[in-house]
Amino acid sequence: SSFFYRMGGRNETKVMYFILLGFPTTAELQLLLFSTLLLVYLLTVLENFLIILIIRNNRSLQNPIYFFLGNLSFLEVWYVSVIEPKMLVDVLSHDKRISFQGCMTQLYFFVTFVCTEYILLAVMAYDRFVAICKPLRYPLIMNHKFCAQLIAGCWMCGLTTSSIKLSFIARLSYCDVDKINHYFCDISPLLNISCSDSSLAELVDFILALMVIMVPLCTVVASYICIMFTVLKIPSSQGRQKAFSTCSSHLTVVILFYSTTLFTYAHPKLMYTYRANKLVSVLYTVVVPLLNPLIYCLRNKEVRFAMRKTFTCRR
Repeated sequence: SSFFYRMGGRNETKVMYFILLGFPTTAELQLLLFSTLLLVYLLTVLENFLIILIIRNNRSLQNPIYFFLGNLSFLEVWYVSVIEPKMLVDVLSHDKRISFQGCMTQLYFFVTFVCTEYILLAVMAYDRFVAICKPLRYPLIMNHKFCAQLIAGCWMCGLTTSSIKLSFIARLSYCDVDKINHYFCDISPLLNISCSDSSLAELVDFILALMVIMVPLCTVVASYICIMFTVLKIPSSQGRQKAFSTCSSHLTVVILFYSTTLFTYAHPKLMYTYRANKLVSVLYTVVVPLLNPLIYCLRNKEVRFAMRKTFTCRR
């Protein structure tokens, strides 16, 4: 079912492509699944482009938190685009093959975007911490140069982490096992179908996952603990409510993203053994990116006002 070639005269083979098994569906449900996924993908891309447009066109949103939000929307457009178009094709197609190079490329960019988002959400938590706990120093600390450096750092960490992980996973032998019980090339299925010793790759993946997940998570938790103590000291209930409202949308997005990815990437090989793995993956690759822009628009008064202003002016 796959192509192999002989290496150095020995009986070693290298898989040339994988078959993504995806979601088993009946012919009647195929079109419904395709239509739903296509609608979700188009809505996700449209929502994120809309947020980028609104932030760029409104002077009231030219501050660090919306600079980070615009970058988050830009990131999520690519995040969904590396997974969902291939998934859409596979839903209708009988040929669900993906080349070895294509699989590694998809994995590389997906891991890059996941790692970058972990760190970016931590940066946004730090921004809220400075805004609420050190309001007088906020313009000085969160200046444009520092914000640009933080964004560059997020992408550098994501790209570096992904490069290291891929260098170990791409070395593994996959022999004649070419079927991946997933809808995209992820770390867990590739570790599980490898016929060579994957212990080193697992160890490297675990250490990097620990750093990329736990360090940002600790930053988020520490930031919000400080924010909570500062807000509780505000004498007026209106002041407390206003302070909490500036954090509510970000905190909701953090909880959604971290809770759906944490257990999958903390121990990927073990997670693959559960049938629910694909369903959990749908949450963070399809559902969460769709909800994030809605959360920021619905829970943030400034974004809602800027959106009304943008569309009123255009009309």
